[in-house]
Parts: sequence; C-alpha cells; structure tokens
Amino acid sequence: MLKAKPNLESRIRTLKRDWAIVYDMLSRKDNSDFGWDEHKQLVVAEDVVWNSYISSHKEAGQFRHRIFFYYHQLTAIYVKDRATRKDAQTTDDIVEEIDVEDVATVNIPKKKETIIMNVKLMYL
Repeated sequence: MLKAKPNLESRIRTLKRDWAIVYDMLSRKDNSDFGWDEHKQLVVAEDVVWNSYISSHKEAGQFRHRIFFYYHQLTAIYVKDRATRKDAQTTDDIVEEIDVEDVATVNIPKKKETIIMNVKLMYL
C-alpha cells in the first residue's frame, strides 16, 4: 500500500480541478478573448476580459498571473473524458492503478550483488 495515497489523491483532484478551470477559459466559444502563452505557460487576456470573467468565475482569478505547467499534457489526459464521460477515471481508479504498479515493483526480486555490479559497470 502506498503511504502517500491521500496526498496523491488530493494532488490529482487539485490538478484536475485547476485544469478544468483553465480549459474552460480557453475552450468555450464565448471566451475567445483568452489565449495561451506557450513560452510563459499561462493564460493571457486583456485586463477588461479578465475583470469581466472573474466577476462571474471567481475560481479563475488565481490564473491571472499564475503559471500552469503541463496544461497540454493534462489536456491529453482529461479532455476525452470531459467531452464524452466515457471511460472517465476517478481519483480512486488512478490510485488503484498506482497501487497495482507499486506492488508489481516491490515483487521484482533483485540481488544486492547484481545491483552493485550493474552500478559499477556503468562507471567503467
């Protein structure tokens, strides 16, 4: 069992929530004034646009000057599920996959001598 499970679950929920906020700003037809600065990794718009949007979407205010790394990677993960709701994964599903991978990794038998020899060979 992964000891950091509650922290991972919380982080996954936070990333998905933040991604959804940014995705909504960038993808809705009525929000065409928002753009994505690839170099700075943040949402860009004129002050008037931000002020108007934040007045009805308080949670979006945090992204006015905040970098949001991995937007495109998270979009690749979440956009299909968001659009179709088919095969959507919950936080529990993701953590269960991590647990299974963790168990598989723990059960790989390796001898200490083999590991030390492989490390020494890397530096020869």
